Amino acid sequence: MAKALLGHVGGPDPRMVSEMRRLQQRIRDLEGELTRLQAQNDELAAGTRDEEFNRLQDREPALT
Repeated sequence: MAKALLGHVGGPDPRMVSEMRRLQQRIRDLEGELTRLQAQNDELAAGTRDEEFNRLQDREPALT
């Protein structure tokens, strides 16, 4: 009877705890990747804006 009670109240399943930790780590990894990609995207977008601005500055004025 004591074994039955301990099994019932023994706490969380170790496999479930392990899976939960693995998923939490995966979430942290994905959040880090998202942050890195957003920073890279911002950097590329800023470079594109600078290139467009320079290209506009290099145009010759239209004849009027």
